[in-house]
Amino acid sequence: MLAPNTFDLIVVGGGMVGVACADVACAEGLKVALVEPGPMGGGATAAAMGHLVALDEDPAELALAAYSLALWEQFPDPRAAEFSRCGTIWVARDDAEMARVPPKIARLAAAGIQAESLDAKQLRELEPQLVPGLAGGMRVTREAVVYPPRAARCLVERACSRGLRLFAGRRVDALQDGGALLDDGTRLRGPVLLATGCALPALLPGLPVRPRKGQLVITDRHPGLVHHQLLELGYADSAHGNASSSVAFNVQPRPTGQLLIGSSREEGAIDGEVSGPLLRRMLARTLDYLPALGSLSAIRVWTGFRPATPDGRPYLGAVPDTRDRWVAAGHEGLGITTALGSARLLMDLFLGREPAIDPAPYSPARRLA
Repeated sequence: MLAPNTFDLIVVGGGMVGVACADVACAEGLKVALVEPGPMGGGATAAAMGHLVALDEDPAELALAAYSLALWEQFPDPRAAEFSRCGTIWVARDDAEMARVPPKIARLAAAGIQAESLDAKQLRELEPQLVPGLAGGMRVTREAVVYPPRAARCLVERACSRGLRLFAGRRVDALQDGGALLDDGTRLRGPVLLATGCALPALLPGLPVRPRKGQLVITDRHPGLVHHQLLELGYADSAHGNASSSVAFNVQPRPTGQLLIGSSREEGAIDGEVSGPLLRRMLARTLDYLPALGSLSAIRVWTGFRPATPDGRPYLGAVPDTRDRWVAAGHEGLGITTALGSARLLMDLFLGREPAIDPAPYSPARRLA
């Protein structure tokens, strides 16, 4: 039996990725601690859109997303997480964008995700509020959305039922050989897994993560106005680009009847204030595609920070040249989608098993070499 405050795994960070790791570790029968200074499912998780979507431009990103989407099908309480299988439609403005659809469908199919091409008439029938004259698009029927804070809470509750010990309201001040020191002087002993998102460099300065600020708007209730999650086909260009700021069309119907509007990215911003000019750009982009939203009322606007690595892939695995230190961080805008797969891959590595997908693209060693 382990001594008090000695654990098989100490998870630092109670966002979606951290709680998913704690949940999987508890399911394996490990004695697990979870340290989080703020609300469980706070931070980037609370600010996220909650889309469960596969981006296909990077094969490693697609592999992790596809693996994780299959695990979302086994989520313990979909209703509590506000899981909604609305599907995703990628919208093509013109023939040039429409030409990108067949290779996207092929890449998704190779990863086991089925998608279908839509011509202009089919797109109009599925989403009549879209602006006339669009070329068509692509629909991924089985994709979904969740409410991230509630999804995180579900996993925390299940992990607690399996023995998880929470250190809520506590912060890790320092990593020590064989454990971690909390801000109240408590020392926890055992392997440490850092799932701290943008805060990762504070404890692991050798692994760079930069915050990418985003803004979201939620409207009042208009059930049935939009039926699918809608994204422009150029969304990934915005998400993976290097511009100091960018916007892309992304609207999501919530089970409440509200509409969640994104998305924007802003480099170098460290304050949590809403950026008026960028917000206006984002809403103008939305109205280019969905002019009917101009008559809706926004009831809340908020910001959050996506933890981005230099190459856009998360860090998953053991930290080289350290003893019993692990990392699961840097998921940028796909942390909700890929949390479950990240946790399972990390736990397989931790227990010395062969993961279901190749872990090499996410290894922290790529930055520390």
